[in-house]
Amino acid sequence: MIPQEFIKKIREIEIRTKRIVNTTFAGEYKSSFKGTGIEFVDVREYLPGDDVRSIDWKVTARMGRPYVKKFVEERELSVILCVDASGSGHFGTRKLFKIELAAQVAATLAFSAVRNNDKVGLLFFTDRVEKYIPPKKGRFHVLRLIRDILYFKPQNLGTEPVVALEFLMHLIKHRAIIFFISDFTGQNFDPEKMRVPFGVASRRHDVVAITIADPVETRLPKAGLVDLEDLETGAIVTVDTANHSLLKKYAEYRGQEREKTERMLKSLGVDRIDLQTTDDFTPKLHKFFKDRARRFR
Repeated sequence: MIPQEFIKKIREIEIRTKRIVNTTFAGEYKSSFKGTGIEFVDVREYLPGDDVRSIDWKVTARMGRPYVKKFVEERELSVILCVDASGSGHFGTRKLFKIELAAQVAATLAFSAVRNNDKVGLLFFTDRVEKYIPPKKGRFHVLRLIRDILYFKPQNLGTEPVVALEFLMHLIKHRAIIFFISDFTGQNFDPEKMRVPFGVASRRHDVVAITIADPVETRLPKAGLVDLEDLETGAIVTVDTANHSLLKKYAEYRGQEREKTERMLKSLGVDRIDLQTTDDFTPKLHKFFKDRARRFR
């Protein structure tokens, strides 16, 4: 039995994301992600300005006047939401945990996909593949995905993104859109280690990396002696946040790690959307759709 608070939260996310999809993102998702090809549907009479290369010469000869072929884009796509379910997602110093922001973003993407008659699937990973839900269409399927993102309890807490990408590469035979949603942190999130699997995935599929962070992870607040727990390993370390040198080194380290990830993704041509738990993610997602649609015109 799902607790009432989760049912309420799922409903709130549905209402909010559907409003965003029907207003802000109407049409932009479709413009951003193209179909896999074109399909012949019919013929019609030639009109001035039509491309002569589209003339159907057999029909033209039979009818005694020029006819052209009509094609439509094979629009149906498969979208995979690849969500990091490791322990670090259950962290947030403001109004949302990172996993809750991931759920809102994933819901928006899922509703955008089904609104355009695309299929949506979901994969949870930690240091193993925790759960996979094959792509399907429809509102009730999307609501199930949102429920699972919020309610799912992984067996493990660690992170091993390579396992998730290798699983998808073996499973998905046709080109798909993969939204890789993660905080991109953890002992096994080495950008150089990720280069090969991300490279293979981006050559076969359309991969978009969505990074989710909390401001405190970038710059620790000055709060004196603080016990910090690693949500993936359970290790606890006491840190003196009044130590200016330590705070500076920490900020530099996190900045360097972020830059390594950015360089790796950019070198592979993987699109990236950077979000924080303090963000209204809508403007950034909107900008991403607009920029991408403009790029593919």
